[in-house]
Amino acid sequence: MKLPRILIAGTSSGSGKTTATCALLSLLKQHGIRVKSYKCGPDYIDPMFHKTVSGISCTNLDPFFCDADLLKYLLCDNADEQFAVIEGVMGYYDGTSQTGTDNSTFTVADQTCTPVILTVDAKGSASSLLAVIEGFLHFVPKSGIRGVLFNRMTPMSYQAVKTLMKNRLGDSVVPVGFIPELPDECHIPSRHLGLVTAAEIKDLTERLEKTAQLCQPTVDLDAVLALADKAPDLEFTAPVIKKFEKINLAVARDEAFCFYYDSTLSMFEKMGAGLKYFSPLADEAVPADSDGLLIGGGYPELYLDKLEKNTHSKESICKAIASGMPTIAECGGFQYLGEELDCHKMCGVLNHSSSRREHLVRFGYITLTSKKRGVFGSAGTVLKAHEFHYWDSTAKGDAFKARKPNGREWECGVMTDTLYAGYPHIFLLSSIGAAEEFYKRCLSYKESR
Repeated sequence: MKLPRILIAGTSSGSGKTTATCALLSLLKQHGIRVKSYKCGPDYIDPMFHKTVSGISCTNLDPFFCDADLLKYLLCDNADEQFAVIEGVMGYYDGTSQTGTDNSTFTVADQTCTPVILTVDAKGSASSLLAVIEGFLHFVPKSGIRGVLFNRMTPMSYQAVKTLMKNRLGDSVVPVGFIPELPDECHIPSRHLGLVTAAEIKDLTERLEKTAQLCQPTVDLDAVLALADKAPDLEFTAPVIKKFEKINLAVARDEAFCFYYDSTLSMFEKMGAGLKYFSPLADEAVPADSDGLLIGGGYPELYLDKLEKNTHSKESICKAIASGMPTIAECGGFQYLGEELDCHKMCGVLNHSSSRREHLVRFGYITLTSKKRGVFGSAGTVLKAHEFHYWDSTAKGDAFKARKPNGREWECGVMTDTLYAGYPHIFLLSSIGAAEEFYKRCLSYKESR
C-alpha cells in the first residue's frame, strides 16, 4: 500500500517533538491534505493534542506491543487518509534497555520504513549542532534520518547552519526549516506524567493555531512532503479480527477517565461493538442497554470532590458490575472502583483504597501472565501492558504475574469471570484472543438480560 509518511523524532525528551508534530499537522490540514497522526510508545496524552489539531483519533505505534506486521497494519488501517505523521517518543534511539535500541522510536521507523525528521533543540548552539546531527546519523548503519528540523532557532542562525549542513553532509540529510522561539501563550503546561491533558487547556486550539501561524513561514513544507513521498509501499499480513453479533460497550470518557488506546476501541468496533460514551464527572449513569463496560485511566485524583458527590454514576457502575456486566477498569478506573481514593469515597466495588506516593510506584513495560481463568480466558493468558503511576493501593491484586523486560516480577490485578481491574494498561490488540474472550462474555451477558 502506498502511504506518504514521515516520523518526527527527537534527540531527547523535551526537544520539541510534540510542538513540531502539531504544527506540521496543522500546516498539512491547511493545505487540504487529509492527514492522520500516530504516536510511538504507550503515551495517551500527546495523541489528545494531535486530535485537537487534526480532528482524527491518533493511533499508538509501539514495538513492545506490536510486531512489524501489526505496526504496518495500524499505519494502513485508515486507508482513506492521504498522509501519515508519526511522533516519536523520548530520544530517537532510547528503548527498553540502557544498552540497545529495542522498542525505540528508531525501531518503529526501521520496521515501517518511514523517513525520519530529527528535531534538534538549537537554543544556545551553532556549529555544535552538526556534531549532534552527525552523531545521530552514524550511530547505527542505517539511521533512517532524512531531514532535520531545528527548534528554538532564529532565521539568521538557520541560514548559517543550513550552509554548514550542505557543505559537510551534502544531500544525505536535508534541513526542513525551524521552529522559532515561541511566546508564553503558545507553551503547553506539564505535570508528573508529561503534558497536561488537552481537555484541561481551555484555549488549546488557539495556542496550537498560533504556533502553526508562527511556523508557517519557517517550516519548508515542500521538503517535508518530498521526503514523505519517498517512503516505500507497505506490505504486511493483517491480524484476523472476527466479527460477532452486535453488543453495546459503555465507555467512561471525560477529563477524569480519558486514557484509551484508539486501536483497542477500533478493534471492538470491528468485532461488532457499538461504543456508548458516558461521563462519571457529569454524574451520568452507565447506558441502560450496555452489555460491557470500560473504565480507563486518566486523572481521577484531580476531580475527587465531584467523583465522590456523583452518587448516581457510582451507583449505576456498582449495579452493572454486581449484575455480572463484563468490565475492564485500568489504573485510574481501578482506583475509582475501590473504597477510597485519597480519603474520598469512590464506588466501593473493590475492597481497597489508593493514595499518592512521593515517587513513581511502577513505570515501564510489563508482560502479564494470568494465574487463573477469568474474563480474558484461561490461566496462562499472556497480555502486553504498561504502567506509569505515582499512586498505590492497599490491595493491588494477585491474579497476574507481571514481568518487566529486566526480569523483575510481582503479582498484580484483580480478575473474575466478568471483571479485570488493575494498574496495568493493557494493549489488547496484541492479544486478540483475550479481547475475544471478553467480547464473548459481553454477548453472554446480553443474552441473559
